[in-house]
Amino acid sequence: MVNLTYDASGDLIYYDAAADATTVYNLGDMGFIIVSMALVWLMIPGVGFFYSGLLRRKNALSMIYVSLASIAVVSFQWFFWGFSLAFAEDASPYIGTLKYFGLKNVLDAPSIGSPKIPALLFCIYQCMFACITAALAVGAIAERGRLGPVLVFIFIWTTIVYDPIACWTWNAKGWSFVLGGLDFAGGTPVHISSGTAALAISIYLGKRRGYGTERLAYKPHNTTYVVIGTVFLWFGWFGFNGGSALSANLRAVQACIVTNLAASVGGITWMLLDYRIERKWSAVGFCSGAISGLVAITPGSGFVGAPAAVLFGFLGGVVCNFATQLKFVLGYDDALDIFATHGVGGIVGNLLTGLFAQASVAGFDGFTVIPGGWLDHHYIQLAHQLADSVAGFAYSFVVTTIILWVMHFIPGLRLRASEEAEILGIDDAEMGEFAYDYVGIEQEIGHDLEPAVAAAKSSASRSSDEKIAVEHESVPTQ
Repeated sequence: MVNLTYDASGDLIYYDAAADATTVYNLGDMGFIIVSMALVWLMIPGVGFFYSGLLRRKNALSMIYVSLASIAVVSFQWFFWGFSLAFAEDASPYIGTLKYFGLKNVLDAPSIGSPKIPALLFCIYQCMFACITAALAVGAIAERGRLGPVLVFIFIWTTIVYDPIACWTWNAKGWSFVLGGLDFAGGTPVHISSGTAALAISIYLGKRRGYGTERLAYKPHNTTYVVIGTVFLWFGWFGFNGGSALSANLRAVQACIVTNLAASVGGITWMLLDYRIERKWSAVGFCSGAISGLVAITPGSGFVGAPAAVLFGFLGGVVCNFATQLKFVLGYDDALDIFATHGVGGIVGNLLTGLFAQASVAGFDGFTVIPGGWLDHHYIQLAHQLADSVAGFAYSFVVTTIILWVMHFIPGLRLRASEEAEILGIDDAEMGEFAYDYVGIEQEIGHDLEPAVAAAKSSASRSSDEKIAVEHESVPTQ
């Protein structure tokens, strides 16, 4: 039975009998976080559309499916034990306990994130962060990963990679939180962890068939999907960063302002960098830059002012743009540049937060007190941000690699698709469904799959030619 009543103004009153204390929940704050939760949910299919548009059409549907599957798997994992492992009050510096296993007693008590909202609301809001992190990471299976084993991978990865990093970053008992690391909305738990996991997955899976040849030097099959995905992500990021204030206050408004500004500057920066080479105004380049700016501003969105956000967007666009060349230097095949955008972008954002965080901006909510970053002459903050970034990178890369190789030797759980499935396309091989009515297999892979398939195509082609000839003959001459 919840211990809630209403006061004369309509706000919720929670009474803790054990402590003989009351907490007031403002319904406006709760409504704002509920809407923010829904906005972050919308970002997850946005990731799917963004990734899908960048791939070849024969793999387009699988990316949209994986993003939705991430919601389902992680939502169950979060209910089962994920929330408890990340946010139990009796956590160790590295991971929580099973205090809230099955969401037991996650109800009306003030949340560990903020006394402004109850634990139940904080739980579902943070669930969306866990969902999108997994969706970002498993985008690395693009065009060569099996869709069954990836569901198992998502459950395991969220449990032993995301949850511990979220615990040490956001839980009051976490080592980075105690150290003084500043991460407002997920620079390390969301972006560095997912980007680094994508790097580990790309290395494990190996290169796609035809990598390094003109056959894979293709342009996105559906730029409209890329734009739609960016729209969902940019729109949802207001809930992602603004909602992280956990209250409808001035700090939330400031987070929304710097989020929009960094995205705008990042998009223009990346597009201009591409223009200097192609002499074309690239929509994909603009969208990639906007995402880079959004990633970079995420950890600092509740700590920095608008002038700093311009630099976040600019450096996010520049550094992430050049980081896309790392895969050619180091020889791995990151089909969607997830590490370059999210891994590198998250590190850029963390370090810039150490430089530009201001105590005055953090105090916009009326109660947060921090020493600030270099602008406030708190120079050790950069070291705290670097330590958190390195720890997140190393932990995610090593543990993700271990998970992949353990699954590799378990029958039925190997993540790498066969060469035949890769040639045919993951949509057909793994799903038997397509994003479009027609998928030009021969045009995309450059050869026939099997003699029987070639014969069938030849027969279909002859039938089509005969039909055209008949139709041509039936047209009256002028």
